[in-house]
Amino acid sequence: MWGKRFAEQNIALPALLRRAGLPVTLFQQEKVFVTTAELFSLWRSVSELSADPGIGAKLGSETRLARTHPAGIAVMCSRTFGDALQRLGRYKQLTCPEEIRLHRTDQEAAVEFYYVEARETQPEVLVDMLLSWILSVGRLGTGDQFAPLRLELMRPAKHRALLESHFGCRVRFKADRNALVFRSSDLDRPFVTHNEELLNVIGSQLDSELQARHASNSVGEQVKQTLRQLLAGKRPTLQDVAKELGLSARTLQRRLTDSGITFQQVVEETRRELARHYLKQRAVELNEAAFLLGFEDANSFFRAFQHWEGTSPGEWRTREGVTG
Repeated sequence: MWGKRFAEQNIALPALLRRAGLPVTLFQQEKVFVTTAELFSLWRSVSELSADPGIGAKLGSETRLARTHPAGIAVMCSRTFGDALQRLGRYKQLTCPEEIRLHRTDQEAAVEFYYVEARETQPEVLVDMLLSWILSVGRLGTGDQFAPLRLELMRPAKHRALLESHFGCRVRFKADRNALVFRSSDLDRPFVTHNEELLNVIGSQLDSELQARHASNSVGEQVKQTLRQLLAGKRPTLQDVAKELGLSARTLQRRLTDSGITFQQVVEETRRELARHYLKQRAVELNEAAFLLGFEDANSFFRAFQHWEGTSPGEWRTREGVTG
């Protein structure tokens, strides 16, 4: 599917894969699995080989995947836009090294893509494609050309008119995140494509694949991956994580004990890893990092970080060469 879509945009697939340092047979596989670094390399190469500054947004508007891929079909069969976003986040785990984060308040709901293993910034064309895709899913499912509140991009201002025309909203450049922001009420928009019977059939199969994938990982990694998705703005409990994994709290506790680890140990390890990741991002303020890690306040985060690293977050940033 992707090979054909790139070709339609006048990008020669062999040249693209060679430039990205990926095997020429990559898209011939039944299921394509790539690392974060490989994914970024592919999309940087797309940008370098295309003369079209709007190619990311155009590729994100393509709806064939939603109509032909099992995960895409399940998403389109969802009850509401919010339900569809939750399913997207869950089923993405089967194919991509990325997470879909949904931050909802009383007034706004922001959707962003997160790469915990990223060592570099997300390629701009990839950001455009993913956020355009989110909007396409919402419009296709609801049958309504509704517009987001705004598009937030970390990059300097460029191609404003092109982006505002495509997304139908204003763009805020030099933002703290790459996100598409909707009205919170937009998540409750019903999908005219909702099909409960088909959703149950396809969804159960995909959920089985997810369970098999989780079973192949250590219980510690399963818990850690789930915590990364749940931490923002709150501190998940053992019960929260168990529910996401489709287990009872007692079963999860037993598996952790059998592995010789505690839930608290995994929480602390996950927080420490994420803290390092967030602090390497110049746009993330220390107070924001504390929130994203589920701390009640910045002081609690500072104390925890001092315990982990033997230095303050600010001093650690200076030592790592991260400056504003």
